[in-house]
Amino acid sequence: MTISTRLTLLALACAALVAPMAQAAVTAQEAAQLKSTLTPMGAERAANKDGTIPAWDGGYPFDASYTSPAIPDLFAKDKPLFTITAHNEKQYADNLTDGTVALLEKFSNFKVEVFPTRRTAAAPQWVYDNTFANATRATIDPSGVLGPFPKDAYGGIPFPIPKTGEEAIWNHLLRWTTPGYTTTPSLARITPEGKIIPVSQNVARSTFPYYDPKGNLESWKAAGSNIKFVRVDASGPPIHAGEITLQRVNIDDNESKTWTYLTGQRRVRRLPLTCCDVPSPVAGGILNFDETEVYSNSIGRYDWKLEGKREIYVPYNTNSYHQAASLDQLMTAGTVNPDFLRFEKHRVWVVEATLKQDQRHVVPHLRLYLDEDTWIAVAGERYDAQGKIWKVTFNFPTVFPGGPGTIVAGYMSYDLIGGGYFATAYFPQKTQVDLKADLPLRLFTPEALSGEGVR
Repeated sequence: MTISTRLTLLALACAALVAPMAQAAVTAQEAAQLKSTLTPMGAERAANKDGTIPAWDGGYPFDASYTSPAIPDLFAKDKPLFTITAHNEKQYADNLTDGTVALLEKFSNFKVEVFPTRRTAAAPQWVYDNTFANATRATIDPSGVLGPFPKDAYGGIPFPIPKTGEEAIWNHLLRWTTPGYTTTPSLARITPEGKIIPVSQNVARSTFPYYDPKGNLESWKAAGSNIKFVRVDASGPPIHAGEITLQRVNIDDNESKTWTYLTGQRRVRRLPLTCCDVPSPVAGGILNFDETEVYSNSIGRYDWKLEGKREIYVPYNTNSYHQAASLDQLMTAGTVNPDFLRFEKHRVWVVEATLKQDQRHVVPHLRLYLDEDTWIAVAGERYDAQGKIWKVTFNFPTVFPGGPGTIVAGYMSYDLIGGGYFATAYFPQKTQVDLKADLPLRLFTPEALSGEGVR
């Protein structure tokens, strides 16, 4: 063996030691659990020890004929089992998030009404099949500029049997949400004094190439590996009417792109940075890009740790939230009107994120609670530099019979330091959600914004 060959081999060996390595998928034997002890999405099929969390029996029944744009109150006849307030919260502390405890102790009007647990999570069989395939083929690619991302995952949960925090958070980011839909969200900021400040009334259209039932892994990768396209057209208040925001989210977030059309400038502009703690124009600059729906966007600024599971009271099957007639009825001083909220006990994965030493972010530490059945981050806490809870966040998992699925429909963020909160709701009720909207891909182009923008 020549000296040059030895040096070459030594260099390759050293490079292998320092180069990022993709994490291995689970074995076929582990994946087989998805057809026995685990649900097709990776949750425990069995009930918990005391039966307060029932066994999963397939989820809420799919109803292909259900096409109403109004979100139904499917569980209106349910009665709360008990109510948690500041006076008795210590009795239930083991099953409460730190954020929920903070809200109970800070706001006298806040309460947690606990209802019987319903494991409504469901998805089409093709999603289950893709999830099963992902279990043994998907890995984490650590080469992303803005953070690691899944490789060789498509059309289902990428890591139904997660081993790391990165895998778990990606399950949330790639959770089942149907191939596409149109919604009419109202975004509002509520001041510490209880004044409602409308941020925007929108028509939001979303389509998910990652969840195209006619696609497959190869065709999706060939088309560019885009996860979703989102277009938000503002219809109010008057100062924002006519504005449009377009996002094309890629599996490698470095390839994601965002454009905005501002009526005052009458131009389409591509935003230079749409990551992390950059304020989001859709939320009026109140929330950052990665605060949407408890957590979204890049994960590369944090180290993620999978802490295990807990049984927690979280918002769930919150169809009642969408029965409010107006923002005034829903957004009360201090907190969202608790009479419209439904909490249930569910098993959740706890994921901790700590800011890397070489990164910057206004939130150095956060904790997320991922529902085992849907992988939705149902709750979260964001901490400031002094280690105090800064923001308490919730998603609202809502049942859509025509999905099928239990899908995020609204979210909120409480600012415990600055005061007030931010929340979303769908108004008017007659146009809340259209799960079968015709959404041609030409709608999700900057050229469409330029041609359709108000002038």
